[in-house]
Amino acid sequence: MIRKLSIGAFAAALALTVSAQAQEIKLTLADQNSPQAWGPSNALRPWVKQVEDATKGRVKIEVFPSQTLVRGPDMWRQVRAGVADIGWCFHGYWADMTPLADVITLPFLPVKSAEQSSEVLWKLYEKYPAIQREFSDVQPLLLYTTSPYFLLTTKRQVKTLEDAKGMKIRLPGGPPTEMGKALGMVPTPIPMPDMYQALDKGVVDGMGAPWEAIQGFRLYEVAKNYTMAPLFTAYFSLCANKTKWNSLPQDVRSQIMSVSGLQGAKFWGKNFFDTAETDALAKIKAGKHAMERYDLPAAETARWQKIAGEPLWEEWVKKMEGKGLKDARAILNDTLQMLK
Repeated sequence: MIRKLSIGAFAAALALTVSAQAQEIKLTLADQNSPQAWGPSNALRPWVKQVEDATKGRVKIEVFPSQTLVRGPDMWRQVRAGVADIGWCFHGYWADMTPLADVITLPFLPVKSAEQSSEVLWKLYEKYPAIQREFSDVQPLLLYTTSPYFLLTTKRQVKTLEDAKGMKIRLPGGPPTEMGKALGMVPTPIPMPDMYQALDKGVVDGMGAPWEAIQGFRLYEVAKNYTMAPLFTAYFSLCANKTKWNSLPQDVRSQIMSVSGLQGAKFWGKNFFDTAETDALAKIKAGKHAMERYDLPAAETARWQKIAGEPLWEEWVKKMEGKGLKDARAILNDTLQMLK
């Protein structure tokens, strides 16, 4: 009897140990943004909580913000290498790395909100194996986009196409850079965390920006001219190291994806970007910062679109097809159809 009780006690202790171990899956998440910024506060941290709730506390995610684990431009490579289990990736750093997904960044698409274009981007990823192959080195948990960018400049207000010529403007890589060139700008790639100083010291004359970046990096302190022209969107991915992802139990992966994928794309788009404008304007007002807003008239916007809109859509299709990416035309058509 004593022997049976001992075996039973041992089995119970072993079961508790295994259960405790099963509940403790720790993942690291590398982010380039400040933890106080709008996006991390309203999208990243809530999503981390959603993951923990979906897995019933089994998964714990430790966030390393402000490039403390991985620098933004190195994120994709370091996630692939396993330096971080999950990484926040800004695809504007890596021109032509995910060229078909870049369709969502084509200038002057009829984007209404970040939530809308994020939904479109994830649906394109799900539909086209050619886009999935672009992400084959990692495991995408979600893809999402910004709200439409507009122009933020320091010294000169841009009111016409001629005003923009020759200006050094920070733009993401890919189609936004080509748009800048077509408009006569000098596209200048600079990591977002360095933009405050770059604007303050005159390294660049301005940048394409969504409200979230202006709010999160306090850019309203160093630039006062806002030209409201619907230029383009940029996009991001939250990606996991493939080996680490495949090592997770299937039920855990399913639970994580239950708050990621399409649902996560829309959540991150809306809460990272669409909700940021109100707070940015409140901070500008509270700090009594100068703000000169100019809404580009429809006729002037049409001039910009004629030069750097549809012609670049066609150039993008031809460039993709020249690389053997035969789905480009269908992807563009689907993008336009879903956005409308």
